[in-house]
Amino acid sequence: MRKIAIITARGGSKRIPRKNIRPFLGKPIMAYSIEAALQSNIFDEVMVSTEDEEIAALARRYGAKVPFYRSEKTSGDFAGTNDVLLEVLGEYEKRGEHFELGCCIYPTAPFVTAEKLTEAVGKLEAADADTLIPVVEFSYPPKRAMVIRDGMLQFGDLRYIDSRSQDLEKEYHDVGQFYCFRTEAFRQNKKLMLGKILPYVVSEMEVQDIDNESDWQIAEIKYQAMTDRDGKMQ
Repeated sequence: MRKIAIITARGGSKRIPRKNIRPFLGKPIMAYSIEAALQSNIFDEVMVSTEDEEIAALARRYGAKVPFYRSEKTSGDFAGTNDVLLEVLGEYEKRGEHFELGCCIYPTAPFVTAEKLTEAVGKLEAADADTLIPVVEFSYPPKRAMVIRDGMLQFGDLRYIDSRSQDLEKEYHDVGQFYCFRTEAFRQNKKLMLGKILPYVVSEMEVQDIDNESDWQIAEIKYQAMTDRDGKMQ
């Protein structure tokens, strides 16, 4: 079974300019994703999808391939991950290269490790599933959420006003780090979130959205707390 790691790294980040190559604890943040994929030794191809020459040069420096650039269609603000992955797989098919399993890794995911990728891919290969998605449990049940309407605080759903948190079903959300998928199923579904999805539950300490400066600082603190003296994730 041929496998490809696709790191999606466009150059047009708005909230944190040049986010994908900004130094994270002394190293471009994208380098963590590339190194995790390469060190796992499970992929036949580790590539970066980008339209940006500086990002492409950095990707090659850290050992990833950039065999082609993104189209204008998948480089804009409204292009989604699904669109990028379909384009990448299609371009490889044109070159006569077919992969049975893919792993999309985001470039701002320093908590992804070679060990996690190896375990995740192994779980997907062994399961009757189309996709594997890392998730984390909500720290507080969403069903107990409150909302502000007309300046007043009230329960969003009164059905749960007397429910105890521990009695509610656990709920999870996508951590936004990586997705492993069977390429044929993905081509049919055209979306990672459709089909049979296998969960890969991770700790809240290893999860951090990075959308602003505060997020970035929190991610660095978490990363440092999770690494040993040699800089390796525990």
